[in-house]
Amino acid sequence: MTASEIRKLSDEEIKTKISESKKELLNLRFKNATGSLDKPSKLNELKKDVARMLTILKEREEAGGGNE
Repeated sequence: MTASEIRKLSDEEIKTKISESKKELLNLRFKNATGSLDKPSKLNELKKDVARMLTILKEREEAGGGNE
């Protein structure tokens, strides 16, 4: 998922995707530990996607003045 795709989503959608991605990341870590993971590169992709989403949320929070 690219940054431009993430920016099109609302804050709530991004938060939902973050939680889904973190759950998937946990499952992939277990598969990796047991040796049944087909694509190890998927771990890095997911970590970077989560980081992108968190960064965009933080940017929006700072731009909005943090009035939450």
